[in-house]
Amino acid sequence: LASGDSIFETFVYSGDRKYTDEGAPTTEFEQRHFLLKPENNDLYHEIGVGFEQHNSVFVVPIYTMSAYAEHGFYNYYRGECGTECLKDIPIRDELRPTFESSANTIKVLRLLGYPYITDIEIDKDPSILNLFDKVILLHSEYVTKTEFEAITKHPKVIYLHPNALYAEIKADYEKNTITLVRGHNYPSPEIQNGFDWKFDNTHPFEYNTDCENWKFDKIDNGMMLNCYPENIIFQDKRLLKTIKEY
Repeated sequence: LASGDSIFETFVYSGDRKYTDEGAPTTEFEQRHFLLKPENNDLYHEIGVGFEQHNSVFVVPIYTMSAYAEHGFYNYYRGECGTECLKDIPIRDELRPTFESSANTIKVLRLLGYPYITDIEIDKDPSILNLFDKVILLHSEYVTKTEFEAITKHPKVIYLHPNALYAEIKADYEKNTITLVRGHNYPSPEIQNGFDWKFDNTHPFEYNTDCENWKFDKIDNGMMLNCYPENIIFQDKRLLKTIKEY
């Protein structure tokens, strides 16, 4: 892909190309990859944290990554299997995110110097969030009750993707699996947010992926973006600077 005047050098692998239902290749790709451009060093100082003291962290949504994997929750939602697809789903603890689990955002924030922790670390030790002044939450759609409480009690959270904290799961670390407990129309169709969270911003923002008029809305413990930023996170300097300066 031509990077032009973009923030990062952008490239794709041919194996990541998307295909139509008929099997024809398209011009779209499942994954983008990014590299720093030496000529943009001054910009990286402006929008990144790798060159200065900071106390921020972002959360990699391992549970959501697992839920979207094949033979997981979404096979059930599509009617391809029964409730067995909601129970004892393998935790995909290798770092292979997709669009649904904030792949572009993870790559960009890492390039800009932000450290990260995972859902698993928070669930096992929720006090870990107390070590950080600012927590950046990505598309953590599926979380444990322990993680939900830890994040919503932290005083400074950037909710960077709508539809976060949407459904409750439980994790079994002996089996290395997750199971859906409540939310996403389960176990009853009328149940949406599994925590009945008053700040849930899933609708209508989850499917706003062009982010043409993005803005942050303030809530009790931080601010929430009103669109799903995967298609702009690697090219919107103002968004990245806002994240840094919050």
